[in-house]
Amino acid sequence: MTRRSCASVAATAGLILLVCFAFVAIFADALAPYDHTDQSRTLPNAPISTITFSDEAGSFSIRPRVLAPKMTDALRQTYEPDPSRPAKIELFAKGYAYRLLGFIPLERHLFGTSDPEIRLHLLGTDVLGRDRLSRLLIAIRFSLIVCTIGAVCASLLGIMLGLVGGYAGKVLDTAIVGVADAVIALPAMIVILAARVAFPLELPPLTAAVLLIGLFTFTGWAEMTRLTRGLVKRTRTLDFITAARISGVSGTRILIRHILPNIARPLLTQATLILPAFLLAEATLSFLGVGLQEPEPSLGNMLAAASDLTQLREHAFILLSPAIVIALFVLAVRLINTGINTNEDREVI
Repeated sequence: MTRRSCASVAATAGLILLVCFAFVAIFADALAPYDHTDQSRTLPNAPISTITFSDEAGSFSIRPRVLAPKMTDALRQTYEPDPSRPAKIELFAKGYAYRLLGFIPLERHLFGTSDPEIRLHLLGTDVLGRDRLSRLLIAIRFSLIVCTIGAVCASLLGIMLGLVGGYAGKVLDTAIVGVADAVIALPAMIVILAARVAFPLELPPLTAAVLLIGLFTFTGWAEMTRLTRGLVKRTRTLDFITAARISGVSGTRILIRHILPNIARPLLTQATLILPAFLLAEATLSFLGVGLQEPEPSLGNMLAAASDLTQLREHAFILLSPAIVIALFVLAVRLINTGINTNEDREVI
């Protein structure tokens, strides 16, 4: 395979991954089998549910059933499946009420069981008996919404200031560059932590999301501004821009119709680099206990459970599932970046 075809395959794979993440973010409640705050105190740290394809007589059945877990050691929190308590697995089962897209009332979920007392835990439960898969799906939704809106706001602000600074006079350009350099010189995570502790530790999810988006926008616009300014200064000296200026085209029209389309690709690359950085920042804040607070889930506070080495040894995949999600998201963005950069290099050649 040529370099171009490899980059195309990589970009396609990354795009598919991002589409899957977007699907999860939109339909998180429908995909989650249980309420992410609902506790089952009799099943703390339960393992992945046992699924069987046999019926009551022991014969093969095409319809799967889940066996209820039975605790065998309360101190070590070990379980074994109880064949005397099966429940059929159902698709589009009725569960807790939610609003799809914020306004469509629904009660159906992707899967569930015929017996509400016997649950299907595909990632087990946490220390409070809450379904890990449901919490992971809701956490993905929160993290993706925050980092995506933060990246969009930071990119738009940075591009706007970069366009003005690169095309305006020296005084305005110097002022914008000076502020941008000052923001870049500050350690982003230290600034976010310092600003975050100025607010109450426990905030509603919406308030926490708005606060994080504001912090990410403040710390992320400067690099985009510097990049946009440099590209504008390089592009404004080209012949077609000079011709447009001589023809009497206004500066705003030159920026929007002539300069911006010609510098869009490197700006898009920079925006996609901001996206995973903000996701990692949000996860870090929640992991440190200053982001989204319990009982609301986020990738960071779910990953904090991996600090229990005993549970980590026994359920490594389950506890590290938030880290796997983060790694897959970063990989998807990098694959798309690879495709964009390869196509850009090919066009330049």
